[in-house]
Amino acid sequence: MPTANEIKKRLEDNWIQFLSTNSAKLASETLSGATPPSVFIGRYGYPKVKVGPMVPPFHGDTTILDKPEMWLGKSLEDIVHYRLSLVRGVSDINVHATSGRYIESLQELAMASKSAESEALFEKKPVADIEQEKDLGESAPFGPVAPLKSFKTASLSIDKRLENVYYDKDLRAAEAIVGLFQQEVEVSRIHRVLSIGMLGLQKKRRLVPTRWSISATDDIISVSLINSIVSNAQIDLFEVYKHAHLGNYYSVILIPDDVWSFEMKEAWFDNNGNLGMGVDFEDARGLDHYPSIAGAYFAARLGVAEHLSQRRRKAAALVLREIHSDYVMPVGVWQIREGIREALKNEKRQFENFENALSFACISLSASRKEWIRGSKIIEQKKEQMRITDFLTNDKKV
Repeated sequence: MPTANEIKKRLEDNWIQFLSTNSAKLASETLSGATPPSVFIGRYGYPKVKVGPMVPPFHGDTTILDKPEMWLGKSLEDIVHYRLSLVRGVSDINVHATSGRYIESLQELAMASKSAESEALFEKKPVADIEQEKDLGESAPFGPVAPLKSFKTASLSIDKRLENVYYDKDLRAAEAIVGLFQQEVEVSRIHRVLSIGMLGLQKKRRLVPTRWSISATDDIISVSLINSIVSNAQIDLFEVYKHAHLGNYYSVILIPDDVWSFEMKEAWFDNNGNLGMGVDFEDARGLDHYPSIAGAYFAARLGVAEHLSQRRRKAAALVLREIHSDYVMPVGVWQIREGIREALKNEKRQFENFENALSFACISLSASRKEWIRGSKIIEQKKEQMRITDFLTNDKKV
């Protein structure tokens, strides 16, 4: 297995090679290429933010460059290459401005069902994005950026499902998001149309920074799914599922319970080998705070709720995520959503009791079982339930 430094070196080499190969195109103030399609809405300076299309310096089918649902099984180098290949042309736009020729052209682009040939004219040559350094610990990387002068695309093939919700100005955003998900529109496409101000009641439509739109979409869909499983039968045994990719190790424990609760714990080691942890929990009343682990929480919760909905079952859930040193660059919360989805497709291990399920879940994780237990509300709840059960059982024997 390559070391973290070796992976970093390969990422740097790949970036240098990309810049060298496309130097002539990136040295120009005009760029032509096939947008996946892709749009970007920044968050710095809110409510006036940077908005624009993302275009690579090459043609053909570029769908994979901005479709995380296609990235499972790809290497970190591949995914970073996809992200850095997209050049952003941006204009400063107020989030309340959801109409006008420029925004409407981006809204049409967001509805496209496949890659579209396009041309961007910049005010100056694209350069590396310094702003993203502020997000280095939590956001996906971005390619070069430049102020946009004009943008045009060839004729677009429009997805009717997206078009219908765009023109329905009486449909609330949450209802539109859930409806699109039920029509099997990918999460990445749903958050894109939300971000560019295409969903919701006409007077309430806003541009939503891309990062916020991703978490909002995961949150809204998962809450809807959780509400839909309330009347389902609960699972019979404790179930453990596992998956590892991109230096992230996941263990998902599904717990027989008539009442929904969900917890996610994250563990990581700093450069000095010190362990750090984050945890967030909700019971049947829902989340009462913004999660300390941010969008990771909503992405994982969506994966679990989706799985239970598909099975027509209900359960409580504990998700353990351990981040290893070879995850040298964050690539976005999509990898958590897809990682949990993949884990729940894998073969499950079943257990009669929670203790054995937890012990198995901790195998292959570097943090100790003791560390995973510390501060966990759901584990404390299960232990308390076990104590009560033991007491009642012993009381009957007297």
